Amino acid sequence: MDLDLLVIGSGPGGQRAAIQAAKLGKRVGVVERRDRIGGVSIHSGTIPSKSLRQSILEAMAARGSDLADPLHPEREGTARVHLLHDRVAHVVANETAVVREQFRRNGVGLLIGSAAFEDANTVHITGCDEDGGEMHVSAEKIVIAVGTNPARPKGVDFDDRRVIDSDGVLGLDYAACKRMTIVGGGVIGIEYTSMFAAMGARVTLVDARDRLLPFVDRDIGVSLRFLLRKRNVAFRFNEEVIGVERRDDCVVCRLKSGKEIVSDTLMYATGRQGATEGLALGNAGLDCDKRGRVEVDEEYRTSVPHIFAVGDVAGPPGLAATGMEQGRIAALAAFGEPVYHMPELVPIGIYSIPEISYVGRTEEELTEAAIPYVAGIAWWRELAKAMMLREDDGLLKILVSPEDRRLLGVHVIGAQATDLVHIGQALMDREAGLDFLVSAVFNYPTLAEAYKVAGLDALNRIRDLS
Repeated sequence: MDLDLLVIGSGPGGQRAAIQAAKLGKRVGVVERRDRIGGVSIHSGTIPSKSLRQSILEAMAARGSDLADPLHPEREGTARVHLLHDRVAHVVANETAVVREQFRRNGVGLLIGSAAFEDANTVHITGCDEDGGEMHVSAEKIVIAVGTNPARPKGVDFDDRRVIDSDGVLGLDYAACKRMTIVGGGVIGIEYTSMFAAMGARVTLVDARDRLLPFVDRDIGVSLRFLLRKRNVAFRFNEEVIGVERRDDCVVCRLKSGKEIVSDTLMYATGRQGATEGLALGNAGLDCDKRGRVEVDEEYRTSVPHIFAVGDVAGPPGLAATGMEQGRIAALAAFGEPVYHMPELVPIGIYSIPEISYVGRTEEELTEAAIPYVAGIAWWRELAKAMMLREDDGLLKILVSPEDRRLLGVHVIGAQATDLVHIGQALMDREAGLDFLVSAVFNYPTLAEAYKVAGLDALNRIRDLS
């Protein structure tokens, strides 16, 4: 065998699998295309989208203060758009360099090209150089970490200008997007809806469901809808797109209900498809479902025992954070090392404006399971720190068992939600977590103080039950 471990894909899951195996003293190689070191996460997903979001937030904050705007909002049109694109490109370049350096420092070989299985232990790599070179690499263990691509519905003519998917967003002329239609109200659709609305675009969100993000706590979803409406977002729920007409100066979206929506750009955000099409999985004795995902067990082992799959290609939850842990677990399991399993309580972060994060169960889930609970709420408008940040739209809600005072769920919408949720996460398995919140001293002024406020609110509600 040429290698002990070959990893196909260098995104968060593949990167962590490779480095973990290298730390065990194994010979490791990673296959990735020349322009995609770091995977979708760095080049068209997590890193660039969150970099764009941060630039928008800084511009919004500067417009509301006397401070100089980092993005120079007084500049219009092309100059301002270039600043946004340059900021994203800078972060992407730096993150790519970080991945390369981590591979170099840990002795992980980087194999440039596109991979396809020849058999269960051998991979054919093409496009290794500008002349189309190729090589064959064999490995004792293999990790598939190819990620996903945006799902494109049949019959829609994408041109990456008028009609785009989430990969095409970063190449847009934002100044020209005065009207935006987004099809799909999932996490990606909501994140970009809020970003374009914050940039001043008139956004229409079309979704087949009857509410925003039905998997989040209802109070959080209702709050998000209210805040997006304040930025002139229009919602078209229970709607199905039956046609898209691309014109020179606009795009027309036709709905089954008879409505027509005219905008400068239409973006599809209707899910993602596992990037397994070119892998020739059948040659390795594997197959995938209709969404290109490979079935795995709790150690991310496929039906072929020495082949693993991690990250988005292994199915939900499809988070960069969980992909990293899956990669580590797969590498440990592959070489017989002690393995920890993915924890049941995983925080979910939605990087909308404002951002959302939660861990544990929702009120709807607790009600359906007939589990008693009380809710304690802290509003951002009552926190001194939120006033200083000009971030008074938000709330933190904790769900608490009145019997043993354990935290059953934590739900946050507002500034720094994805950071704040980890305090609640750390308390979820702790006996009488509510008592800790009530007795703890939090720095003042901070947004974390919301836990104290919500804890006291929950305690008062428990007393009312007595």
